[in-house]
Amino acid sequence: MKNPWVKKNPFLSMWLSGANAIVGATRGRATAQAKRQASTLWSAALTPPRKPKKRRARR
Repeated sequence: MKNPWVKKNPFLSMWLSGANAIVGATRGRATAQAKRQASTLWSAALTPPRKPKKRRARR
């Protein structure tokens, strides 16, 4: 007698394939956002601070 637990299930396979695609896309977006934030952090840390503009006195 064959073991029913090792039989292929096409519906489970389709569901897992779709879930894997969604997780992969989400992971890609999260990685891209993290890289953007890291580059912003480093560019802000390595550039000198801007001098404040002098304001003219109001009369």
